Amino acid sequence: MKPILIIKTGSTLSSLKSTRGDFEDWMVRGCALPRSAFHVVNVESGETLPAYETISAVMVSGSHAMVSERMPWSETAAHWLAQAVERRLPTLGICYGHQLLAHALGGEVDYNPNGLEKGTLEVTLVPEGQSDPLLSILPRISRLHLSHAQSVLRLPAGALRLARSTMDEHQAFSFNGNAWGVQFHPEFDADVMRAYIQADHGDLLAAGQDPETLLAGCEETPFGSQLLQRFAVLAGWG
Repeated sequence: MKPILIIKTGSTLSSLKSTRGDFEDWMVRGCALPRSAFHVVNVESGETLPAYETISAVMVSGSHAMVSERMPWSETAAHWLAQAVERRLPTLGICYGHQLLAHALGGEVDYNPNGLEKGTLEVTLVPEGQSDPLLSILPRISRLHLSHAQSVLRLPAGALRLARSTMDEHQAFSFNGNAWGVQFHPEFDADVMRAYIQADHGDLLAAGQDPETLLAGCEETPFGSQLLQRFAVLAGWG
């Protein structure tokens, strides 16, 4: 079986990385597959993406970078992603990966005019999401972990909106029947979510949000790992 490619677009907080591992470690764990099922390529550090024929599916990690900055490594990855979707490789973008996928397919990404969205918050499936092969495993309203400043402001032509939240109309989308972007973090757990709220304490206060309330609202949720495991099935690893 060909491996699932994880495109690593950045690293988590250094305090978390030293004790909990990095984005790709959490993605692997969430999929409930052995590490040998994955091939990780760190595009932020300049590693080269593989030939499409050598992989079974694609996952794109989060990052502390901003898609709107159009960094060379990010633009190269976006071009590669567009070709992967055209070749009908199962593809899942998470947070930055969600935004990068939308950008790659012709959508618009920039700072969310509603501000920072951070915490264990409600995400609601729209009707298209309730019948989607990937997202339909979630309840219509799920509490999921969110941490982002930028959003998909305009979906690519032909994309289907699948989910929304109070602060973001494009929490998830699908494209071409084989590609999905999710703004939320299915790989996070409650401790990781708390660490991100604490790291952005000052920015949240400046944005008029209450970090203590957000911390109190953090909770474990099974829905992220369920979604990752469902993607693994759709990628042929079921």
